[in-house]
Amino acid sequence: MNFKVPRGTQDILPSESWKWQKVESIIRNLCDNYRYKEIRTPIFEQTELFQRTVGDTTDIVTKEMYTFTDRGNRSMTLRPEGTAPVVRSFVENKMFGYPDQPVKLYYQGPMFRYERQQAGRYRQFVQFGVEAIGSADPAIDAEVIALAMDVYKQAGLTDVKLVLNSLGDRESRNAHRDALVAHFTPRIGEFCSDCQSRLEKNPLRILDCKVDREHPLMETAPSLTDYLNEQSAAYFEQVKGYLDDVGIAYELDPNLVRGLDYYNHTAFEIMSTSSGFGAITTLCGGGRYNGLAEEIGGPYAPGIGFGMSIERLLLALEAEGKSFTQEAELDVYIVTLEESAHRKGFKLLNELRNAGIRADMDYMDRKMKAQMKSADRFNAKAVIVIGQDEVDGNVVQLKNMAEGSQEKIEDTMIIEKIKEQLK
Repeated sequence: MNFKVPRGTQDILPSESWKWQKVESIIRNLCDNYRYKEIRTPIFEQTELFQRTVGDTTDIVTKEMYTFTDRGNRSMTLRPEGTAPVVRSFVENKMFGYPDQPVKLYYQGPMFRYERQQAGRYRQFVQFGVEAIGSADPAIDAEVIALAMDVYKQAGLTDVKLVLNSLGDRESRNAHRDALVAHFTPRIGEFCSDCQSRLEKNPLRILDCKVDREHPLMETAPSLTDYLNEQSAAYFEQVKGYLDDVGIAYELDPNLVRGLDYYNHTAFEIMSTSSGFGAITTLCGGGRYNGLAEEIGGPYAPGIGFGMSIERLLLALEAEGKSFTQEAELDVYIVTLEESAHRKGFKLLNELRNAGIRADMDYMDRKMKAQMKSADRFNAKAVIVIGQDEVDGNVVQLKNMAEGSQEKIEDTMIIEKIKEQLK
């Protein structure tokens, strides 16, 4: 029987995984600069956590979650997003009692959603995200957005734009909700069944519908920004002011609502503007979620965060015709010509690695020419050649691949010589 990778997933082979490592390195360094610390949560959680926080009318909960019953007859779900698990951990581990607030966290790992596979969108995908929990300062909203923008900037993307909206507080959203119900009710029969069920439960979700996005009522739907109360409007102005202060450009989109129920106040997306990227342009999305910690049994702890697809970041780089520079894979490749030389080469290989030098050798008993070709493919900076003469003379032949020079080096001096050459 021939087994294949499950539909909607992918194998990331060594020819591509180094690019992921580049992105991961950028992320770790930036998070360290911003003082965000890594958190690692389980891949699966209680199903109710996502139903309660993400929203039981969202596509994620109703159509996309991978849910199973464990042997204890408990309903469990592979995490479809990262915020709910992080906030759950924040509450469970009483991080709200930490002396330094807000608690600034980042995560990176696989998420799971059962949806149709498209370019850069998989059923198992890798998401990087940050959460700043414990502060209602609009400046932290701007900081989170700045961190997301910095990831794309340092990765080399230029064709991106930030889209911004405010969802307001509960009072503002309730007023907007009533206006949406009045707007859509007379013609709700023209909408899909999902929108019809959302009319009373959560009419804001109608604006996020992929099926009816071209319906004329979508264009004339009441804008949430028109229903922001004085406090919500003032908060949004401060967020925009902080972004203006640090030179982060943005576009306002009153129809940006995001796909999860826990968002309020600031909502944002970062999109690719590259002509070769494709129809689905969103690279990253996030927003504020005051009240989420309370929803899962914790104290009031306002938060804001974002989730970013690594697959889509790499796809955006490809669309812009950009790529990372791949460093040489090896410092040294050892070529051996005899059995006794192979033994000596293996011992030297171990010594090189213990000295922090990236090294490898042939294990296929190939001729010298074939071994040298391997050294070229690995972009080895140096090659050590060992034959019977070198074994008998306690020396090796060291070839500098960049210069093309070669010299005989005593065994006791080889590591020192290579380190000097690598400098």
